[in-house]
Amino acid sequence: MQTDQDIAPPWGGRLLTVILLILTLLAFAGNSLLNRAALADHTIDWASFTTIRLVSGALLLALLFGFRHGRAVLPRADTLVPALALYAYAVCFSFAYVSLEAAIGAIILFPAGQISLQMIGIARGIYPTSIQWTGLALALAGLIVFLAPGDSAPSLLGGLVMALAGISWGFYSWAGKGTSQPALATARNFVGAALLCPLLVPFIPDLGSIQPTGIILAVVSGTITSALGYISWYAVLPRIPVSTAAASQLSVPAIAALGGVVLLGEILTGRFFIGSAMIFAGIALTMFRRTGNPDR
Repeated sequence: MQTDQDIAPPWGGRLLTVILLILTLLAFAGNSLLNRAALADHTIDWASFTTIRLVSGALLLALLFGFRHGRAVLPRADTLVPALALYAYAVCFSFAYVSLEAAIGAIILFPAGQISLQMIGIARGIYPTSIQWTGLALALAGLIVFLAPGDSAPSLLGGLVMALAGISWGFYSWAGKGTSQPALATARNFVGAALLCPLLVPFIPDLGSIQPTGIILAVVSGTITSALGYISWYAVLPRIPVSTAAASQLSVPAIAALGGVVLLGEILTGRFFIGSAMIFAGIALTMFRRTGNPDR
């Protein structure tokens, strides 16, 4: 049976692992901050941001892995589902941030993705324990608290679309489970998603309204916090236990919330703290494993 000690690298390797993990989590939270900053300041529209994000990420990864493997990086039949899921996630993510603040969007995205992963597992015959069912119900209740009508309620449409982004992310994550070359698969998925971007052309308004700042934010999101962030995540995963990987993602909404307050001037309401506390507690319960059952 593999233990945490078996997984942990030597001291120097652990330091590198910690650094990579921190950078990866910052990158994931950064996607929310970059997207919201660009749309809140009206420097770019959501469809153009999505297109630039996916295309720039695809170009970077295609060049990196093209040079490394000496051949073009092209999508394959087995990347159809993850490419579609990545495209749907990116589209819904950007559209939702037209009306959602960075902190609220991240809080909705994360549990929706985790819940969808659990639901996919159930559909495939992997059933949660009673404690995990409790966690799913608590996380779902937290989402309902966020979206319930009220003076401080976020946009219902934005919230539902962000939940769809989380569901798409869940399908993307599940589709990538077990792949022998996750980084190369990520490159193929990005290329496949980028090839779908012409579908967004009808939703792009006057190109003259796009400002250089919006383009820069979209490119940074596509290349650094998305493409390289995903590659970094796959580099970290083999070095840490699955439970650590899952628990570490709880910090992403918190980082996004802090960044939203400090960088974007967002205000956190009582609804935010109550809903996020329920979600964090619920997701923590879904990570619970029976004693003696190792991470798989």
